[in-house]
Amino acid sequence: MDILQPLSAILLVLGLLVMALVILRKRGAASFHLPRLAGTGSRRLEVLERVALTPQHALHLVRIGERSLVVATGPSSSYTVCEATPEAGK
Repeated sequence: MDILQPLSAILLVLGLLVMALVILRKRGAASFHLPRLAGTGSRRLEVLERVALTPQHALHLVRIGERSLVVATGPSSSYTVCEATPEAGK
């Protein structure tokens, strides 16, 4: 019985942290990526970076194969802004 109280306190804190992360992710203030399993193949589409402009609008830097694009998204649309050039030194 002595272990029940600390264990429940740890589970409560972990639950609150997960809930806070989900809320922040929905608002665009946080993002997380689960690690991929080895051997699942290479991905052709990858989101490199996301910048929230408003709660409903954002800019995404997306890599598709060898190309990098800047994509603007909103509640009812998305469109390509421009093709990004590789950074110097990379």
